[in-house]
Amino acid sequence: MAPAQLSLSYGQAFVAPDRRHHRSSMSVRLPETGQLNAKGACALISDATLRNTMAKQAGDLSVRGYLSDYYSTPDHWDIKTSATRVLRALNAWCYSQSQQAPDGSFVASLSALVLHGREGHLFHMGDTLVFRLRGAEFEQLTRDHVTDLGGYRYPSRAMGMDNSIDIDYARFPIKQGDLFLFTTQAVGGTLMPSEYVQLIRQDASDLNAACDRLADAAVSRAQSRGYGADQFCFQLVRIDQLPDELPDHPSRAYGDLPIPPELSPGDRLDGMEVQAVLSRTAQSRVYRVRDLRTEREMVMKAPSPELSNRNVYLEHFLLQQWVVERVKSPFVVRIMEPSRPRRYLYYLMAYVEGETLADWARRHPQASLAQRLDIANQLGKAVQALHHRELLHQQIHPGNIMIDSHGQVVLTDFSACRMREGNGLKDARELLRQVGLTEHSAPEYALDDEIGRRSDQYSFASTVYWLLTGELPYELPPNRLLRHTDLEQLVYRSARQRNPEVPVALDEALRRALDPQRALRFRRMSEFLRSLRRPLSAERRGDPSTGPRLLRDPSHFWQGVAAVLLLLLVMSWLLR
Repeated sequence: MAPAQLSLSYGQAFVAPDRRHHRSSMSVRLPETGQLNAKGACALISDATLRNTMAKQAGDLSVRGYLSDYYSTPDHWDIKTSATRVLRALNAWCYSQSQQAPDGSFVASLSALVLHGREGHLFHMGDTLVFRLRGAEFEQLTRDHVTDLGGYRYPSRAMGMDNSIDIDYARFPIKQGDLFLFTTQAVGGTLMPSEYVQLIRQDASDLNAACDRLADAAVSRAQSRGYGADQFCFQLVRIDQLPDELPDHPSRAYGDLPIPPELSPGDRLDGMEVQAVLSRTAQSRVYRVRDLRTEREMVMKAPSPELSNRNVYLEHFLLQQWVVERVKSPFVVRIMEPSRPRRYLYYLMAYVEGETLADWARRHPQASLAQRLDIANQLGKAVQALHHRELLHQQIHPGNIMIDSHGQVVLTDFSACRMREGNGLKDARELLRQVGLTEHSAPEYALDDEIGRRSDQYSFASTVYWLLTGELPYELPPNRLLRHTDLEQLVYRSARQRNPEVPVALDEALRRALDPQRALRFRRMSEFLRSLRRPLSAERRGDPSTGPRLLRDPSHFWQGVAAVLLLLLVMSWLLR
């Protein structure tokens, strides 16, 4: 007999003259067996703030974004880790978008219930409402986070309201027959708990009809009290069947899969034949493989066979595929799906036919400034794509950057890539140290200081400096720092002194992006990228600042003017 699976029923009702302009959004997701066992079922509701011109987008985005990212998290993450990481990343994205939206915001309250095994996990921000009806007991499971401003109630804690978010979390056992009601703050005060119970119990077999009864009663009550009821919504979720007990998965931390053995050209694994060994390090093996079924050439990355199960890198390895899958950019390598089920621990990437940036620079010593800046701008877009998904790369250097046969930059190595969140920064530093600091690593990694996007900015700028000059910006590489007083030895070496073609403004931008003090670098990567693009756009416009050296350097320009004036003065004396 097949084991019992979690089974749900649900119903919904909206009250809105025009559903397209409703500010609330609701959804229920019951995935297939594999994801159901790993991640459970989800039911959630989102409600954007009042008088927000972007309310519909904010509500819909919160629900769609959560469901999409939650079910993409690694199977070995527990429910709380998966949901909170997704919610924090989604919150940071909504907040950043709100800063750029002058006529509205992506602020929305959100309540998400995950039903996994025989437990419920509730995540809540803002003023949406979740109730549980068990027998005759009707209990509110969420707390309202609201504040009164000018007679109106606004959520005091919600998705996209601040760069960081405090998430209410509750974990509780569930029973067969439990009913969960999701609704919005606008409904609050219309119906009494006894009325909710009575209306739901009238015919509990049809949850859509039950939601309609709740909506009609709430609208009638609101109208009788003289206020509008055009933003009401209700969602009911009932547990029809509980699954058999799920075993604990401590071993899932390693995917329940063995590490592949050492492979050589000609060896086969899961229907793929090894064509070449691209890299062997203490942490990983990288192979070029060919799928014997589809004839596709791909890159397989697997942990080193010598690693133990307690290794920090191995704990992180399973996250790498998930990290890259979230980023959609032509400058970031694509993840490939195997044509057969995996029997070993590895992941597959698209094969990029080309060479590393280090090899390209050796083969093109005479490359123009424009060519080098074009590569730098492409690399900047790759780093920005990671940052937009709240990810830190942490290991940007010439050996990690590929240039394909068409001259396009592709970022391919994510051995130290981590989510940008406060609780994980210590682990991020430890991971990078195990993978290995480089001469392009920001000083804060060696000194155990705070890290963030500006740490990636430093590594990116150091790589650009190297690309333009062939050297490093400091005589003492930051990865050799031992104490904070060593920062005083980091004196920036002007890029113009090593490559006179570098414009003065670009040299100054590099100096700022490479400041040893993280707080003194550019606040945003986009500011630094504008400095990199300016010489290219000026050249396309025929800007004189990219012309003769005399005009590129203001000091030379005024020296030239003074020389001409002196010559004219001497000639006037001679002609008297």
